[in-house]
Parts: sequence; C-alpha cells; structure tokens
Amino acid sequence: MRNQTVTDPDLAFAALADPTRRALLELLRTQGSQPVGRMAESFPVSRPAISKHLRLLRRARLVREQRQGRHRYYELDPAPLKAVDRWLEAYRDFWRGKLHHLKAWVEAENTPEPRPKRKTRLEPRRDR
Repeated sequence: MRNQTVTDPDLAFAALADPTRRALLELLRTQGSQPVGRMAESFPVSRPAISKHLRLLRRARLVREQRQGRHRYYELDPAPLKAVDRWLEAYRDFWRGKLHHLKAWVEAENTPEPRPKRKTRLEPRRDR
C-alpha cells in the first residue's frame, strides 16, 4: 500500500472525506465562482483553514483556481466526481438488488395467506 501511486479517484475520496470540504464544494456548486474571503465568511473556521481545504480540493482537481489581481477565485470542477460516481455505481447496483429482495420478503411476510375453505357439512333437513 505504501508504494502504490495515488490516483485521481483516491485524491477525490480523500478530499470528500472532510465535511468542510464537502460544504465548500456545495457552496461552489450552488453559488458559482467565489473568492476565498467570501467562502470563509460562510464557515466558523479561519480564512487560512479554508485556504488549506481549498488547496486539498485543488490537488484533487475538484476545484479550479483563477487569479484576478490580488484575489483568488475558486470554481467547482466536477470532472473527477465522474470517477467517484463510476466507482459508486457498482455499489448502487448491489444495494438495489438487496433492497429489491428485502421488499419482496417484506411484502410476502405481510401478505395474509389465503385460508383454506372450510367444508360445510350438510345436515339432513328436518321437516317441521
């Protein structure tokens, strides 16, 4: 494991493991390109901490940085998420199958079994 090279999906998974970084990606997804200072205002951590998170997101290629004068603007780059999505697809298929079987089992357990018909004895008719 130590000598393996880190692939882009591995970097993306490592970056996505942190809730602050996921929140930064969500912010960029919903509000578009943002300077670091504006993004930092949305979080209870310092601006240098947000910069470190953005650096990791940039290394994972999940965000792009553009410099305009003294400001750095960041925008979401969803391309690496496609590799994550491909990896997750096998697990979606796995769970769909499991949930399908669970649904069938639950429905079978909750479906009342038809009761066997009782045979009625015909009693001889008594004349009054």
